[in-house]
Amino acid sequence: MVAFIDAHRAEDGVEPICAVLPIAPSTCYRDRALQANPARRSARAQRDDALRAAIERVYDANHRVYGARKGWRQLVREGVRVARCTVERLMRAMGPTGVVARPAHAHDDPGGRSPASAGLGGAQLHRDAADQLWVSDLTYVATWRGFVYVAFVIDVFARRIVGWCVSSGSGGSTIIAYRNR
Repeated sequence: MVAFIDAHRAEDGVEPICAVLPIAPSTCYRDRALQANPARRSARAQRDDALRAAIERVYDANHRVYGARKGWRQLVREGVRVARCTVERLMRAMGPTGVVARPAHAHDDPGGRSPASAGLGGAQLHRDAADQLWVSDLTYVATWRGFVYVAFVIDVFARRIVGWCVSSGSGGSTIIAYRNR
């Protein structure tokens, strides 16, 4: 709003614009005074400017992949005394974010270029009636007590689960269910 007031103050004046906008004229005058003399700004604002430059330097030097935690650790290694939460706050305001590494899985191939996708041989998974083609899928879910494995059998025509099986994989109990016909 201050930039808008500065752009239009020659035509209308500061006080009349501030009377319409929800801002006090003293806020505009204080902002202009701080821009003219940055040494009058608060110690935190001055330190934040110096830290922003250091954070940007570390971010660029590390191929723009460091997040707040790694950036903070690098700054501490360089001898800059700064709290991690301060680096987080400034990075959030500045906009750069770190790259999050995530493991690649064989089933994460939407283009169908993996060997697992080639196993279908270009088959058309379309049928004209129920019970002509069933496909299965197996997945696992991590729980506090270990992995639980779930297998599904799906009717291609109806696009519904025909049967499923759940197992802990450790030779424990297995639950099997089939759709009633």
